[in-house]
Amino acid sequence: MPLRALARVDVGAIARNCAVLAGAAAPAALCAVVKADGYGHGAVPAARAALEGGATWLAVATAEEAAALRAGGLGAPLLVLGALSPEELPIAVAAGADVVAWREGFVAALAAHAQPGAGTGVHVKLDTGMGRLGTRDPEEAARVAAAVAAAPGLRLAGAMTHFATADDDPGFAREQLARFLPWAQRIRARHGEDVRLHASNSAATLGLPEARLDMVRCGIAIYGMDPFHEDPALRGLEPALELRSYLAEVKPCAPGESAGYGRRFVAREPTWLGTVPVGYADGVRRALTNDCDVLVGGRRVPLVGTVSMDNVTVDLGPEPPPRGSDVVLLGRQGDERVLAEEWARRLGTINYEITCGIGPRVPRAHHRDGEAVT
Repeated sequence: MPLRALARVDVGAIARNCAVLAGAAAPAALCAVVKADGYGHGAVPAARAALEGGATWLAVATAEEAAALRAGGLGAPLLVLGALSPEELPIAVAAGADVVAWREGFVAALAAHAQPGAGTGVHVKLDTGMGRLGTRDPEEAARVAAAVAAAPGLRLAGAMTHFATADDDPGFAREQLARFLPWAQRIRARHGEDVRLHASNSAATLGLPEARLDMVRCGIAIYGMDPFHEDPALRGLEPALELRSYLAEVKPCAPGESAGYGRRFVAREPTWLGTVPVGYADGVRRALTNDCDVLVGGRRVPLVGTVSMDNVTVDLGPEPPPRGSDVVLLGRQGDERVLAEEWARRLGTINYEITCGIGPRVPRAHHRDGEAVT
């Protein structure tokens, strides 16, 4: 009998996706973003596969994520993209990670934790339109860069920005690039050619060649999901994750009988219902109620009734498969497939949220083209 729920992750697909992205970005370096537990795929196995596929840097959002990669044996250059509190600074420094700065006070606090040797790398962030982290003032950002360059134990490693609309409005992304480049080139002229310039996410890497610069930071695409929210196959990408379960129960349903909380499905004709033991605690969002297909026996069958915490119900039709049959909620079975992009369209969200939302009680099983890996 299969597990009640299992997320199978093909690290071979991650490696091949990274090879596609590294090839597209060259001669720029590929930084694989493995934050949020590798977008739900498992950070350490995803990072190993990304490096195998051609990534030379890794990126995370938090100091704790950086420490976890180091504990997992990853020694590649590592960048913490997120804001760091004073309590998190020593964790990032101890992990040998580069960090992002945009205020002079942060530089002083970081320098207090700096260790002898090559020093902690710092990437100064100019906010060119994202409106989140970074300073909008190029002169302030230049002062931060100078403070980093002058601080013992610190090293000015990069100048960066982040695009807000590379997936749907390349015109605004080009405006951001036009704001970034004069400032970044001035920083490089003042502080040396070793300052690495980077701005591109997955969408910009594939769709905005002039923004690749010295390094690209790819997240969603390394997992085989489409940064343009259409179909990963159009970009030569392979989805790495499939979410599987099984038919825990199969029973007849007569006209007028219902399934699920609130009786949001009432049969109009005789059919068979299957209960699949996954629910919103596992990442199958309640908003997919009566609005989702799963794969059973190589064919699509509709999810019917309310998604509950631990179970969903599907309409198997007049000729049901047996109890115990495999169910694919995300992934491929036979000639059919259900993509994270499909769920995202139905939910009015993005594919990122689909895999990140798969709950922690769903085990991740990593394999390489069907062969188990540890």
